[in-house]
Amino acid sequence: MIYLTDTNDINKAIDKLTTANILWIDTEVADYNTRKPRLSLIQLLAEPQDLIGDNVYIFDVLEKPDITKFFIDQIMVNPNIEKVFHNAKYDIKFLGKNQAQNITCTLEIAKKLPYYILPIPNLKLKTLTEKLTTFQDIDKKVQGSDWGERPLTEKQLEYAKMDTVYLAQIYLALLELIHQNNPEPANENLDELTRRYQEVFHEWKLLDSEISHIQERIKLAMQKQNISETSSFKLSSVKRTTQKVNFSDLANIAKNQGIDLDFPITLTQKLQKDVENIMDKLSINKENSYSWKLTLKDLINNIEADE
Repeated sequence: MIYLTDTNDINKAIDKLTTANILWIDTEVADYNTRKPRLSLIQLLAEPQDLIGDNVYIFDVLEKPDITKFFIDQIMVNPNIEKVFHNAKYDIKFLGKNQAQNITCTLEIAKKLPYYILPIPNLKLKTLTEKLTTFQDIDKKVQGSDWGERPLTEKQLEYAKMDTVYLAQIYLALLELIHQNNPEPANENLDELTRRYQEVFHEWKLLDSEISHIQERIKLAMQKQNISETSSFKLSSVKRTTQKVNFSDLANIAKNQGIDLDFPITLTQKLQKDVENIMDKLSINKENSYSWKLTLKDLINNIEADE
């Protein structure tokens, strides 16, 4: 790693990094759980093939707002450099906020992948790293250490260094997952998609039915046994109160009180039938909208026939 504390050295490194097309960036923050968090470190990697962090830059910017501003001006607002973060919303609070351009967030990328493609309990950096890369048993204990103390320990610097390495590998792995599972719709093989759909459809129906049935049994059992919470479930009731009034009563009262009730009402199928004799006397605004519906064509029978 290249750990820099001198202002001139950091500025020179920043100038060098302005030529990069993409940077993987992380930050460490002192007093992060207080009302006045302080940016402590900025870590950057420009070479994703670096798996040990030799080329990671670590800028010590604690109580150095001028360096942070220079970094923002040269890197963060530069639209030609893609900046990759994990949970970017947090980091850019300290690095330019709304000024930051060309930001990519691996957390947001991961959120868009369906669970069956990325079946993990959470989307934390550690979890994604251990799922998608060769790095395992990552120790995050140092994350909560005091980043406002100086000098920093070797463990802190090692932790800070490797987070950008993990980030780059996660980014590449997520892009590969997207490429594998989201081809261009115009090039999709419908026969292959249909076969796969048939494979999982029957199993899904069975599982969905069983889950619903078990949930209902658990709910009834907890009610009968007067149990409000187990290690896995919490049973609670929600009271909903609906207030209804005859529209004619409301209209008469509103008219006497000078209340304006002139707003559009959606004519349901039933209402259209009720007022069909006076439809020509109403000022009707029609709005057309379209949605696509995928209809199953005897899928179960097709599955059984294939078997």
